[in-house]
Amino acid sequence: MGETTPHTPAPSPTEEHAAAMEAAAAAASSQPTNFKVIIIGAGMAGLSAANHLLQNGCDSFCILEARGRIGGRIVSIPLAQQKVELGANWIHGVLGNPIFEIAVQHGLVSVVNIPKPHKVVATTEDGQQVPFNILQEIYEAYVCFLRRCDEYFLCQYSPPPDINSVGEHINFEIQIYLSSVEDPKEKRLKQLIFNCLLKRETCITGCTDMNEVDLLELGSYTELQGGNIVLPAGYSSILRPLTAQIPKEAIITKCPVKKIHWKRKKTLTGLDTVDENEENDSDDSEKTVTEFPPAGGAPATTSGASSAAGSRENTPSTGDKNSRCGSVESDTGVNSDFPVRVTCEDGRVFYAEHVICTIPLGVLKSCHKNLFDPELPHYKQESIEHLMFGTVDKIYLEYDRPFLSADISEIMLLWDDDKYEEHASDEERATHEYLSKHWYKKIYSFAKISDTLLLAWVSGLEAEFMETLSSDVVAEKCTEILRNFLQDPYVPKPKRCVCTSWKSQTFTMGSYTSIPVGALQEDIENLAQPLYTSPHAFKPVVLFAGEHTHSNFYSTVHGAYLSGRTAAQYLVGNEEPDEITLESDGSDLSAWIQGIALD
Repeated sequence: MGETTPHTPAPSPTEEHAAAMEAAAAAASSQPTNFKVIIIGAGMAGLSAANHLLQNGCDSFCILEARGRIGGRIVSIPLAQQKVELGANWIHGVLGNPIFEIAVQHGLVSVVNIPKPHKVVATTEDGQQVPFNILQEIYEAYVCFLRRCDEYFLCQYSPPPDINSVGEHINFEIQIYLSSVEDPKEKRLKQLIFNCLLKRETCITGCTDMNEVDLLELGSYTELQGGNIVLPAGYSSILRPLTAQIPKEAIITKCPVKKIHWKRKKTLTGLDTVDENEENDSDDSEKTVTEFPPAGGAPATTSGASSAAGSRENTPSTGDKNSRCGSVESDTGVNSDFPVRVTCEDGRVFYAEHVICTIPLGVLKSCHKNLFDPELPHYKQESIEHLMFGTVDKIYLEYDRPFLSADISEIMLLWDDDKYEEHASDEERATHEYLSKHWYKKIYSFAKISDTLLLAWVSGLEAEFMETLSSDVVAEKCTEILRNFLQDPYVPKPKRCVCTSWKSQTFTMGSYTSIPVGALQEDIENLAQPLYTSPHAFKPVVLFAGEHTHSNFYSTVHGAYLSGRTAAQYLVGNEEPDEITLESDGSDLSAWIQGIALD
C-alpha cells in the first residue's frame, strides 16, 4: 500500500524523532526479525501498547509504522507563529482521561483551564446578523434535543415510529419546536440556525449527514467531564513522553504491512499458514475456534469446533509462570516457532508470537480481506463493514493582517440550503456534478485561531470532494464566502491556505469511527475481540486496538490509548485464567475507570 502524495501538505514527521528514525532505518538490515510481539501502527494505540509491555517487563517487540513519522492521526504543524492541529484537536474531558493525566504529569497543559472569551456572530447569506438572544435560545433547544437522543441508548426508550436516525429525530423535534413560531421570517431564521448546528454535528460525529447516525446507539459514546483541552505546544507534544522509554530501533518507520499470516501450523520445514479449506475439508467450513474468551480468560469453542492449529503443545508457549514477555530465541535458529509472520511492502519479513493490529478502520474497510491470511472470521468482517469511518477535514486560512473585529471569535454561516437543494435527491447530492457546485455550503463557520488565522471544518462527501481541489481554489472560495456573509468586498485573500486530506491519506482513509443506522455498539466490541489459534491457547495471537475498538470512547485519542493498553494486558497477564488487572503508576486515574461497566 504505497502512500500517494495529497494536494495539501501531508502530515509531517515529529521533529524529535525524525533524525533518530532515519538512522534506525539505515540500520534496518541488522535489525532482528523475531519478536514476542509485533505492533502494527505507531499511533496512539500502538505507542500505548508498547509502553504497557515495557512497564510489565516485555521488551521483545517492534512497532511497524507505514509512514515516515509516528503519531497517526495526531499531527501538529507550525502555522502563523503557533502550532496548529491537522488531526486530533482537543483532549476530550479531564476526569478519568489518561491523555490529560499524561499531559499534566509532563507539564504540557495547565491544570487550571481558563477558557477564552467566545463571541459568536451568526449571519445569513445577505449579511443579516442574528440577535444573540435568538442564537442562544436555538442553541439551548438544540442541545436539549441532542441529549434526548442520547437517552434512547441509556434508558432503553422506544423512539417514535419510522424514526431511526439522529437527524430524523432532531428534525422531528425542530418541527414541533418551530410550530409555535408565528412570524414566518423568525421561523425561517431559527430553522437556518438549527441547520447550521446539524452541519456542525456532522464534523463532531464524523459523517455526511446526521440521518446516517443510528439513534438508538448515539448514547453508547461516553463523554468525559471537563470540556475540551488544548495543548499549547501542539497535540504532538504528547508523543514525547510516550516514546521516551521506547528504544528508537523498536520503531520501524516507512514499513507498510502487506500481509499478516496469523494462523499457521507445524510442517516438516517450519510453520505454514493454515489453508481454511484444508483445515475443514471433512467438516463444515463455518465451524471454527471461537474468538471470545470466557470471563476467566481462556477461550471456549463453539459446538463441534475443530482445533485448527493443533493442540497447545504445537503452539509456542506464550508465558509460563517463570517468564513474562522477555527475549525470544528460536531453538532451531530459524523462524519455525512463531505463529505470526508479517510481510511488508518492501519485502521485509518479521516473525512473532503475537501481533497487535492498530490499523485504522478506514484501511481495514479497504483491504482486510487481502491483509489477513487466513481471512478474519465472518463476524469481524461484518462489523468492519457495518461501522462508519467518516471524513472530517480542516481548512486553515492565514492572513497578513487582521480583518475581523477583535472581539469576534467565530462566524457562523447560515446557508439557505433549501434554496439550493429543494429538488435534489440523496443520490444526486452524492454526484460529482452536485458536489462541485455545492461542497462549500457544508462549511458551517470560520473560527478565529488568532488575529491572522481562521479555521473552517468540512465533513463527509463534501470533505472528500474538497480534497480533490487545489488549496488556491479552496482559498478563493472561502474568500468569496467571507465577503458575501460579511457584506465586505475588501476581505483580503489569505496568504496561505492549508487543507487536510484524511480520506486521501492511504494509511488512514478517513478520520474517525461512528455508528451508522443499522450498526450496533456490539460491532465495536466485535472488532476489539482478540483471535486465538486454538481452543487450548490462553493467550491470543492477534489483538486489535485503536479508537474503533473502544465501545465507549470511539473517535477519541483516549479511546485509542486505553484500547492499546488493554490489548497489551492480554499478553502480560498470568498464564492461568486469572482476573486481568491493569497496573498503574499511581498517577493514572483512568486505570480504575477502565474496569467500570459504562453501559
